[in-house]
Amino acid sequence: MTQSFSKIILASNNKGKLREFNDMFADTNINIIPQGEFDVEDAIEDGLSFVENAIIKARHACQATNLPAIADDSGLEIDFLKGAPGIYSARYSAEHGNDRAHNQLVLEQLTGLKQEKRTARFQCVLAFMRHAEDPTPLICQASWEGLILETESGSNGFGYDPLFWVPEHKCSSAELSKDIKNSLSHRGKALQLLLSALKEKYSL
Repeated sequence: MTQSFSKIILASNNKGKLREFNDMFADTNINIIPQGEFDVEDAIEDGLSFVENAIIKARHACQATNLPAIADDSGLEIDFLKGAPGIYSARYSAEHGNDRAHNQLVLEQLTGLKQEKRTARFQCVLAFMRHAEDPTPLICQASWEGLILETESGSNGFGYDPLFWVPEHKCSSAELSKDIKNSLSHRGKALQLLLSALKEKYSL
């Protein structure tokens, strides 16, 4: 393992995501650092897919810091809304980054819809780049199936977690413990895939 791999930039300043990444990397010798500590502004996410946006964000963080970077592009796909909010999940309402506003918009759009038609899933794509010109970024993808509730429930999560019903546990994602969520969630599963790939390729 090269010296540079002791630090990896997280191409995000989302505190919830940072907690989840640090939890998953806790048993490694890697320090996950949010890009804000290097005064890196958010990349312009003009891709048309989770994969494109993840690579854009990882490359942007690498260019700004000269360190390896991991980017997460994730979002909620609601079948009744033809996959929306999708790649626009973090900026779905007029108030960018306002979780409550995004959730309220989703609830309004699904008003009166029967439970069996409220199917949805979280998607997560992770991109790891060794440097900005990395021609072979590591890409890991995972999803998490569930339903959209009629009201928000729980306070443990962030984003759309209070709306996302987890059938096998009969509660919302925001009502799960941290350990259970990390074992089930789209990001938790994608992170496990990424950790395995990093350990295999770089002997972390």
